[in-house]
Amino acid sequence: MKSSADLLSQFTEHLEMLNRSPATIKNYCSRLREFFEAVSEPDMRRVTRSMLEAYIAGLYQHRTQDGKPYAVATLCIKIRAVKRFFEFLSAANIIFIDPSETIKEPQKERRLVQKVLTPEEVAKILDRPNLGTLPGIRDRAILETLYSTGIRRGELCGLSIYDVDLAAKTLRINQGKGRKDRVVPLGKHAARFLQEYIAKVRPHHTRKNRGERRLFVSIHGKPLDKQAASLIVKHHGKEAGIKKPVSPHMFRHAFAVALMKNGADITAVQKMLGHADLGTTQMYIRSLALDLKAVQVKTHPREKDKKAPQAIKPRIERKKSRHEPD
Repeated sequence: MKSSADLLSQFTEHLEMLNRSPATIKNYCSRLREFFEAVSEPDMRRVTRSMLEAYIAGLYQHRTQDGKPYAVATLCIKIRAVKRFFEFLSAANIIFIDPSETIKEPQKERRLVQKVLTPEEVAKILDRPNLGTLPGIRDRAILETLYSTGIRRGELCGLSIYDVDLAAKTLRINQGKGRKDRVVPLGKHAARFLQEYIAKVRPHHTRKNRGERRLFVSIHGKPLDKQAASLIVKHHGKEAGIKKPVSPHMFRHAFAVALMKNGADITAVQKMLGHADLGTTQMYIRSLALDLKAVQVKTHPREKDKKAPQAIKPRIERKKSRHEPD
C-alpha cells in the first residue's frame, strides 16, 4: 500500500486535472495532513467509518486558545477534504469501500448581508483619492471598478491589461472563483478612470518593468496583491469618515444591493457576481427585507388602485338552510 504522502500527491494531481484552484488544492492538502496525523493510520485501507466519526467528533469538541469552537465554515472544509480524498481513493480502486460515504458536512447558515454601504457612503469614498497624484488616479480607478462591476478582490488583482475592453465597456474575468470565466459590464465612470489610469499612470509605474501585464500595479510596477488592494480601499473608507468596515467585498455587496433595489433581474445579478448558486445571490434579497414593502406598494397593480378601500364594500347575502326556521 502506498504511503499517505504518495496518495496525497496523487490526489493533488487529480485536483489539478479537475482544474481546481491552487487555493483549494492547498487548503485540502493542509486539512488532509491534519487528518493523517490525527488518525495515525498509515494504511488508508484500514480507515473505518467509526475512525472518521471519532475524528469528526474531535473537531466538534476542539476549542481554540480563547475557548471558541471551530466555525461552521472551518468544520465544513476539514470534513469536505476528507470526503473528497476518500471519494478519489474509491474511484481509483485504491480502496473498495468508501468509509466517508454516509458522512455529511454540517449545514452552513446563510447569513444576511449586513452593514451594506449606501450609495451616499460609496460616493464619499470614491471622492477621497487625490486626483492630482498618480496613485490617487490609480486608487480611484480601483474603487470605480469594484463598485461598477462587483468583482471580487482576487479577480481585481488578477486582471491583465488585455482583460479591459474600453470600447465595449467590459471586463473579462479569467479563472474567477470556481475556475470560471465571465465577462462583466463596465460602467461609464469606471471606464473613464480606467482609461486615465492606463494612459497616464500605469506607463509611469511600469517604466522599469515594461513586461508586466497585470492591470493594477504598485508605484514600483509590481502586480498589486490582495492585501494591498484591501489596504487601499480601507484607507479611503477611513478618510471618508465611514464608520462601517470598508473592504473590497463591501463594495461587492453595495454593487449587488444597488442593482436589486433598482429592479435588476436576480439571474442577471447572479451572472455578474459569478455565483454558481442562485441561493447565494438571494441573500441580497433577504437583506433588503425592510425595503420590500415599499417596493410592493409602489409597483403592485392592486396597490396602485386609485379607489379607496372603504369605497368597495363586500355584499354577502346569507342563504338560509332548508332546515332553518323562517
